[in-house]
Amino acid sequence: MSRTSRKRSTVANRAIVAGAALLLGGGGLAAVNVYASAGEGKSSQANQNVAQTLSTISCPDPSTKLTEVPEAARAEVDRELAKMDTQITEAYARFASEKRAIEQDSGYANNAILGPLKAKRFAALDRISIAMGRVGTKPQGLEALSNCTLRADDNAGGGQGNGQNGQNGGQNNGQDGGQGDGQNGGQGDGQDGGQNGAGGQDQGQNGGQDGGQDQGQDGGQDQGQDGGQNGGAGGGQAGNGPEASDFVDITTVQPNVQQARNGRGGSKGTFSTDCGRNEAGLFNSDNVIVAPGVTNGAHHFHDYIGNQANDAFATDESLAAAETSCANQGDKSSYFWPVLRLQNGQDEADANSDGGGKEGNVGIIQTPSQVTNTFVGNPKAKVTAMPRLMRIITGDAKAFVNGTANANASWSCTGFEDRQLKDKYPICPEGSQVVRTFKFQSCWDGVNADSANHRTHVAFADGNGNCGNGFKAIPQLQQRIVYDVPPGPGFAVDSFPEQLHKPVTDHGDFINVFDENLMNTMVDCINTGQKCK
Repeated sequence: MSRTSRKRSTVANRAIVAGAALLLGGGGLAAVNVYASAGEGKSSQANQNVAQTLSTISCPDPSTKLTEVPEAARAEVDRELAKMDTQITEAYARFASEKRAIEQDSGYANNAILGPLKAKRFAALDRISIAMGRVGTKPQGLEALSNCTLRADDNAGGGQGNGQNGQNGGQNNGQDGGQGDGQNGGQGDGQDGGQNGAGGQDQGQNGGQDGGQDQGQDGGQDQGQDGGQNGGAGGGQAGNGPEASDFVDITTVQPNVQQARNGRGGSKGTFSTDCGRNEAGLFNSDNVIVAPGVTNGAHHFHDYIGNQANDAFATDESLAAAETSCANQGDKSSYFWPVLRLQNGQDEADANSDGGGKEGNVGIIQTPSQVTNTFVGNPKAKVTAMPRLMRIITGDAKAFVNGTANANASWSCTGFEDRQLKDKYPICPEGSQVVRTFKFQSCWDGVNADSANHRTHVAFADGNGNCGNGFKAIPQLQQRIVYDVPPGPGFAVDSFPEQLHKPVTDHGDFINVFDENLMNTMVDCINTGQKCK
């Protein structure tokens, strides 16, 4: 994908300046040039009601309940689940674009957005029940998962936006943001930089002539009033984030990493495979694990390394026959994760594409400065080979609305990796780089290469490193992905629109396409305590 930039897209809500400066304690960092897409704007003083506290649409995730789907029904069930994701995306876009109507009439959202969404979901869940009942036992009660709600942001008692959560955007990006992004932002983003100690008038140069005032010309004073009329993005109201409170200065975080002790019967070796950094720019917004055969099934873009044939229509056969970016050609596995974008007011080439700007994923995709794939052993047991074509997902792309039970990715900074964050992005000191870490499930049921919800065939070891319930230890994939991005809260991972680019939604995907000999070599290296590449 090209790295060319272009004039800001109205579809992506122009990625306007969301806050000019953010002063952080501890390390004394001044983070400037915070960007997010629109949706952060002024609501009229007379209508500061329900919409000001609402930031997203929250729907139950049926896939978490569908743990026993007959193989013959899986394709149809997967398609219906993917359709339901599309339904939420469409409803979220309408929620963002009709914020003013929701502000003026608290019943409007139920009548125009949630009601029609519930009807579509009810029909899809009914089709899922019929498909499963056709070849097995028809599930009961799925229709109860059709209802969705408008949800307030978790931060600052109901998502009043970037403002109240850091006092950098005033009480609300819309309310005290008056003509800009907050009373603390003065008349706009430009002056916000000055009053908060960084950026000052400069912020205006990045966002236009003078930050706040230029907001009027680039969607501007209207940004405040319309608050996301174009489907927006941004922290807080009717946008898709992230917001200032999603970031934390890593120097203020206490060390929190703990590791299980190795036992006498443990497997202490490692096996590393170098598959590059996606220098070739292989991206798509598919997810062949969760939504096979569905274009844009992820609603956000992924980086791909390893297997070069991974898209929605990849089969076991095409994956096995594909080229690989891995140095060892015996590893044709597919490793993929949501791209990270620099939200600097410039658009990527996908600004008008599904999975990109159309769904609030805006900014320039960042190529990692380093990616390492290391398979490690189990502190209490020897490992056994993974089955070929095993699928594993770690983390939860919908953790913001699903809850954090399956959230697993973590964030840190080089030089500070004894401090890991699950629900915050790190702000790293000058000279330190952002680090994403994925530690995949390391216990296997011994039978299945996948499961209906893509989770129950694998599990994490307990705090002592033990696999329970008859599960076997397998090599654990640990990925470390490093980015050289400017210090400050100006980046975010791609996400489903309604997930607001929250860091807790980060996730990684893996399909094992090692050849048998190389997999056996990996197992031998790990079990005998060697370090192999």
